Amino acid sequence: MITGLDHVVALVRDIGAARAAYRTLLGREPAWQNSGDGAERVLFTLDNMTIELMAPSGFSVTADRIRALLGDHEGLLASLCFRVADIGKMQRRLERVALRPDAVAEVESRDAGSGAALHWKRTRAATDLTRGVRMFFLELAGERPKSAATGLAPIDGLDHVVVTTEDSERAAALYGARLGLDLALDRTHQDWGQLMFFRCGDLIVEVVRRPVAGGDANNDRLWGLSWRVADLDAARARLVADGLDVSEIRNGRKPGTRIMTVRNGTCGIQTVLLQRAPKPGE
Repeated sequence: MITGLDHVVALVRDIGAARAAYRTLLGREPAWQNSGDGAERVLFTLDNMTIELMAPSGFSVTADRIRALLGDHEGLLASLCFRVADIGKMQRRLERVALRPDAVAEVESRDAGSGAALHWKRTRAATDLTRGVRMFFLELAGERPKSAATGLAPIDGLDHVVVTTEDSERAAALYGARLGLDLALDRTHQDWGQLMFFRCGDLIVEVVRRPVAGGDANNDRLWGLSWRVADLDAARARLVADGLDVSEIRNGRKPGTRIMTVRNGTCGIQTVLLQRAPKPGE
């Protein structure tokens, strides 16, 4: 039913600063910008998903809610929006697995620059039943325009989104049995904790239970993003030249991967860049 991760919403305090930060981080131009309903939005669309930056605008219920969620944070991951082929079938599935979906709504968005319009149908599961992670499901009528590269070594797509949990059994039941994502890997490491990788299109929803407990047993948290690049050395050189603080490159947990951490310029969102070894024949 779910065909991929359509987009991730990141709430930010200042839309102009966030737009500039992600233009640098991703090495790409925004693909879509608009405002309305108490929020300003900038979207960057990559090969396999979109990141939507959303900031409060003016004084309204929506703007006040965004400010309340942000609190003292510069930015935070707020919701996952899954792509589906048939929104009616998805809503019925959500009802059958007791996730109490909203009625299907038809939505239109217009780009402030070009005036182009996008249309989609969406529903939302009840957040108290998705372990505190806001989840939307949408059927998009047409593809979004892609974000053009601004130079060498841009980020190509998302490799995985990380969710932290204090109850791995209930989290596994949510993402696997109820949402229907394929559990590709479930392993436990004494230093990393329990790692569960759920396939979602060509990326991964990684659910992590850390070795040290003490968090909220009833609510999971969107924790961070791991972006996919073709040439990690070139991407690192680009970010360093742009003044970002990044780690040295190191081997990833998965054999054949190399990663580095981006320590600033991400609106406070935990961010890793990852390069995978080519598959045989590539």
